[in-house]
Amino acid sequence: MKKILFILGPNLNMVGIRDRHIYGTETAESINAEVMQKAAKLGLDLEIFQSNHEGDIVDKIHSAYGNKDGIMINAGALTHYSYALRDAIEAVQIPTIETHMSNIYSREDFRHKSVISPVCKGCIAGLGKLSYSAALYALAELLQ
Repeated sequence: MKKILFILGPNLNMVGIRDRHIYGTETAESINAEVMQKAAKLGLDLEIFQSNHEGDIVDKIHSAYGNKDGIMINAGALTHYSYALRDAIEAVQIPTIETHMSNIYSREDFRHKSVISPVCKGCIAGLGKLSYSAALYALAELLQ
């Protein structure tokens, strides 16, 4: 069974409360439960980790080295400026899919650039919680 780490960055614990017009009203907890179920159906062992602290996320990525087969990451606002996350993803050399619930290219200009995309296998954005399902499917296929 392939082991996947799903990282959620700052403020993603507030989904369902924050910016409902963008993220909807479904809670982070219910979305995470659904993602866990979908991972199990795909035969993936999924660990979900959320933090509002950049250093904790870097440490979690480092801990995946030798322990996880793939990473999904919605780095939230860190996507746009965290070279520390970019370097951590590059360092561990684990296939990583960048995810976003919203279409980052239809939002504010500062969200149009991702500094982590160049070190990720792909990016899935704009499909709401389905972005996570698509990333799971992509990783399952990539890791076969």
